[in-house]
Amino acid sequence: MKNQPLRIALLTGLYAPFLTGVSVAVHQRVRWLLEQGHEVFLIHPEINDKYPKQVGNRPMPGLEELQTFPNFSSYAFPTQPLIFYKSLPQPLNYRHWSDTKLLSNFQPDIIVVEESAQMRGAYSAFLQGYGRPVGVKYAKQTGTPIISVFHTDIIAYIKYYLGNFLFSLLRPILPLIVKQVSDAYNFNLFPSQELLAKYNILKCQRSEYVPYQGIDCEKFHPQNIIYNPIPNDHRPTLLFVGRITAEKNVTQLIDAFPIIAAKIPHVHLVIVGSGPVDQEIRQCAQKYGSGITVWGESHGTELLGWFARADIFVNPSVTENFCTTNMEALASGTPVVAANAGGNPEQVVSGINGFLAEPNNPADLAQKVIAILKNPELKAEMTQQARPSILEFDWSACMEKFEEKLYQLVALPKKQKVKLK
Repeated sequence: MKNQPLRIALLTGLYAPFLTGVSVAVHQRVRWLLEQGHEVFLIHPEINDKYPKQVGNRPMPGLEELQTFPNFSSYAFPTQPLIFYKSLPQPLNYRHWSDTKLLSNFQPDIIVVEESAQMRGAYSAFLQGYGRPVGVKYAKQTGTPIISVFHTDIIAYIKYYLGNFLFSLLRPILPLIVKQVSDAYNFNLFPSQELLAKYNILKCQRSEYVPYQGIDCEKFHPQNIIYNPIPNDHRPTLLFVGRITAEKNVTQLIDAFPIIAAKIPHVHLVIVGSGPVDQEIRQCAQKYGSGITVWGESHGTELLGWFARADIFVNPSVTENFCTTNMEALASGTPVVAANAGGNPEQVVSGINGFLAEPNNPADLAQKVIAILKNPELKAEMTQQARPSILEFDWSACMEKFEEKLYQLVALPKKQKVKLK
């Protein structure tokens, strides 16, 4: 069976030109599967005129790249902007489109659902979402294996936005929610062992660790310094790349900056990305003048240049599953200082390729940055160790493990596949 190409239906709630780590990962995954000769049917969110104009104009690799493969097909399901984040999509209610009909026409060997909770509207508390698990009805009718791929630590997001008190009230029913969401699938895959352990405690059904989340280590490389966006600026540079949202804790970088600047003259913090708290970050950064640059979005060789140019990549987020930008920085030869939370400890080894800082503690994050910049020998050692530390998560190595799991599931006897309720 291993040498037989598969017919793979892949459903995702996020895809280019919607800018998220999920969108990038889905595109890479589909392209790799196509390159191996598999037939892929991508069911993805529609872009329409309800979104800000800059969303549709992003120069991101997307459908135009995949459509060059004869073994690729796609369907764009109707969407509208997420209630509190107008640059991201939410699938419209199932009455507007039938995933069962789409899958019946394609007849997949296996169904992959990326970010299943978002696909069914959990991100917006079922106020506007699809409302039920996608792909499951068809899978149950036909005995087709179906898997869910986790990207986001949804529970961490809920805790962040509700606060400790409201979260404590909701906490008793969280296992019921996680069980319900996960029980629809034959397997629920996690790229982080930390998150797998957390969700097992929360009664996640049939969950398994598969290191499927990687990056292109040839694309992200120290040699990209030739694309340095600020070639005449020789200040020590701290870099953040990501969505400018509350849960990413970007404001903590602003809080940490004066502590760092007091010890490291002329230090430069660069914040790359966009999001709903973009204006708040820009206003907070104004009082530090040229010390903080809020760059906005970056793409292509410019983004590659940022990762290679930075002296340290800083990531204060405590809601990461298995962070793509941490890996991109390390592959580019840049040490990382990240919050000791989520999947970060599986990427950052303190004292080797960076440091882990106490979560939600800007002062500790600042001290970790200072410790590196004050010690040229330590910084040189971390820079040397950064790239080797992440090579095991090169995209091809990760996707071979993912492909192996697909073959295992397709080869299961039919009675083992039909476990859906």
